[in-house]
Amino acid sequence: MESTFFLIAIGFVTGLAGWVLFLWAVRSGQFDDVEAAKYRMLDDDDEPPVTKKGDHGR
Repeated sequence: MESTFFLIAIGFVTGLAGWVLFLWAVRSGQFDDVEAAKYRMLDDDDEPPVTKKGDHGR
């Protein structure tokens, strides 16, 4: 019987921790724009890559 109460308590604490982490993720903006990441790779880079001084593109 003691193990049943222990397992219920562990389940409750785990569920509560998951809920708190979910609320933190929502409030910190983790789910704001889930579609933007797949389109970000299609953006063109207008600036050429920076090379070291004296490298001359090698």
